[in-house]
Amino acid sequence: MEKELDERKQKILKAIIQTYLETGEPVGSRTISKYTDLNLSSATIRNEMSDLEDMGYILQPHTSAGRIPSDKGYRLYVDALMKEKEEEVSEIKELMIQKTDRMEKVLKQVVKILASNTNYATMITGPSYHHTKVKFIQLSRVSVDQLLAVIVVDGNMVRNQMIHLEEEMDEETVLKLNLLLNTQLNGLTVEEISLGMIAKMKEQAGIHSGVVSQVVDAIAAAISEEEEMPVFTSGATNILKYPELSDNEMAAQLISAFEEKKPLADFLEETKSEDGEETGIQIYIGSESPIQTMKDCSVVTATYELGDGMTGTIGIIGPKRMDYENVVDNLKTLKAQLDSIFKKE
Repeated sequence: MEKELDERKQKILKAIIQTYLETGEPVGSRTISKYTDLNLSSATIRNEMSDLEDMGYILQPHTSAGRIPSDKGYRLYVDALMKEKEEEVSEIKELMIQKTDRMEKVLKQVVKILASNTNYATMITGPSYHHTKVKFIQLSRVSVDQLLAVIVVDGNMVRNQMIHLEEEMDEETVLKLNLLLNTQLNGLTVEEISLGMIAKMKEQAGIHSGVVSQVVDAIAAAISEEEEMPVFTSGATNILKYPELSDNEMAAQLISAFEEKKPLADFLEETKSEDGEETGIQIYIGSESPIQTMKDCSVVTATYELGDGMTGTIGIIGPKRMDYENVVDNLKTLKAQLDSIFKKE
């Protein structure tokens, strides 16, 4: 905020604007004395409000003793709010990059250990998100007929969406829409956003009801958007240790199937949606495997969970005569280790 406003005035101005946005009524000093954490008397707050009025940040309607924000006051509030939210979004992105880097290192280590412990080929997918919830929504004006919607969902994934307006929108309306959308939608999954809720928000948004529709569409897109799922593999050459799989052509096909990550990712993703035992461990023997080149193998998969609706899959590929007990024990141990590593963050 500008230099001429000390911290106390900034806090009082912020309290006036937030109270006015909630109530739509002019705000008096007594109301502010209840809301601020400054422990100031009504008289001190009245003096500060008088200064804010002289500076042009608040106005006194003729019919009331209370004050309302001026355009200048709104501008100061919005700029500070945008700066705060941009810093928050930036921090979230930075945190996710660090966490993703760390997660990749851990997952690469996991498949190596698994390949070494079992003597089979191993694979693991990076986690993806399910039943993702809205964390917060931030609308900001780009021009008279354009809004930028920033939507942050569980896992701190951020999606930006440009919204074209049919009617011009002032800052106060943008702020009211921000309050409306966040009050109604924060903490909900797409499935929980009902048609009745959308209709109610559209009614409250009046001529700007189209913005509500576009934001809800953007939320659905942000949550359902499939990101390329990373697959890490190790021990492909372990396959050559088993005579029944070491036939040149067969081994070459298996190893190339391993190098071509997309079918593996699709297969592992499918195994997550099926009902397994409580352990989440499933075994595919021979022709039960959906990947044609693996019809002479057995594949054992396990789903791991990292909390916040994040799940991934571990897979082990070996001959049909694999040591199933050892493989299942290894998978159970690794699932527990992954849970403890990431859930504590």
